[in-house]
Amino acid sequence: MTRQKRKGKVVARTGELAQGTTKKFLLKCRGNAIEAVLVNYEGNVYAYVNRCRHIPISMDWVDNEFFNEERRYLICANHGANYEPTTGECIWGPCFGASLQSVPLEISDGKILAYCPEGEDGEGDRL
Repeated sequence: MTRQKRKGKVVARTGELAQGTTKKFLLKCRGNAIEAVLVNYEGNVYAYVNRCRHIPISMDWVDNEFFNEERRYLICANHGANYEPTTGECIWGPCFGASLQSVPLEISDGKILAYCPEGEDGEGDRL
């Protein structure tokens, strides 16, 4: 049996997000909509499922605002948990030591493609 190649979803163009900004997007994984966030931190892009590790609810304090005032950490609006933008690790708050679920990214031909996170897409499933 041959596995189907996973298909990524274009979520942004390279250069679209300024440093210290974010962009929410949706992925369809195993028939479910997964809300995620694309993060530009120090010129590098990362993506995470928009779900706090303390309580599984959206983290943005205002629609599409995830950074704290200093633009240093991602922050959950509900209990103030702070996450390292480069790893998703909670470095302060009730979820200390846990990590946000990362969303795999690929940059190709000026496009940023996102893939279903591990465990969300199922073997052989496509977006």
